[in-house]
Order: sequence, then C-alpha cells, then structure tokens
Amino acid sequence: MSTKVAPDPSRRSETARRSILAAALELVGEVGYAKLSIEGIAQAAGVGKQTIYRWWPSKGSLLFDAFLTLAGEGEAAALPDTGDLAADLKLVLRATVDELKDPRFDHAMRAMHIEIVNDPALAADYAKRLDDPMRELKKARLLAARSAGQLAEDVDLDVAVDLLFGPVLNRWLQRADLLTHEYVDQVVDTALRGLAPR
Repeated sequence: MSTKVAPDPSRRSETARRSILAAALELVGEVGYAKLSIEGIAQAAGVGKQTIYRWWPSKGSLLFDAFLTLAGEGEAAALPDTGDLAADLKLVLRATVDELKDPRFDHAMRAMHIEIVNDPALAADYAKRLDDPMRELKKARLLAARSAGQLAEDVDLDVAVDLLFGPVLNRWLQRADLLTHEYVDQVVDTALRGLAPR
C-alpha cells in the first residue's frame, strides 16, 4: 500500500512566487509601467491579489524583485582584473550596454527608475540591495588600479565611478539609440585620461 506524501507548501509558495515575478516582467514589457497593475499580474500568474500583497507592498517593489531575479541577485562578482584597466572597464561597460538594450531589462529598469523617484522605501531598498553593492565592486577595481599606479593617488573613487558609469546611464535614459559599444569605449578612454597619474 503506497503512502501519500503531503504537498510541500514551501515548494508551492516558490512556484507561485516565480510565476508572479515572471508575469510582472512580461506584463511591464507589454503594457508599460503606468498600466501595470497588481490585478493584471495576479491574473497572469494564476494567483490571488492577496498572495502578491502578502509578499510585496507595491508594484514597484514587486518589479524590483522581478528585475533582480532576471539579473541574478546574489551573483554579483568582482569586476575583471587582467591588469589592463581600460580593457576591463570596456568589457564591463559593453556588457552593460547589451543588458540595457535587452527589452526584458530595458522595460523593467525604466519602470524602476520612475518608481524610485516617487517611492523613498523602494529607493532605499534599491540602494541597499543593488546600487551600493555594485558601487563597492566598482570602487574595489579602481582601488586596485590606483594601487598599481594606473590612477592618480588623489583620485576620489566615488567620483571616478560616477565619471565612468554615469554617462552610460544618462545616455540610456535620454538617448538609448546612441548607446553603443563605441560610445562606452570613448567614455573609458576619456575618463581614464583625466584620472591618470600626472
């Protein structure tokens, strides 16, 4: 006589969570952030609205989790260090261009930037879980370059990160059609000329 195994509620919860995150990403690409609704996400995921509200306080926080899942939260690694700072930065920024031009990332990221401006709690969560850890990884790579004599000793690493990565985000937000590998190569070359030892 076979015995029935009780269903695992944690597995069911994880399946529902993944369905919700996938539905949010798909819908924001189809209808845009303004028309994205918890009701629509719940219907697409086959769950009740209360299930979503139990895990996320707003559609902005839900979309942020969906984006992190797509991007691979917890998989952030140190920037490459081959000894050639320019080549390493170009590699990272070219990959960033490819990611930002991927429609799955583009729609979610644009929606998140809109929501972060209006939602202080989401802005704090974004800083804590994504922006601050990534900034520390970038600064660590630049610190190694400064220690190797590739950057001036008095370079402020926070400013250097902004000089290298800020133009890419700005161009994506305002002129995405002009965001290319060639552009980021020029950003790196121009910034490093100013940051080099004098």
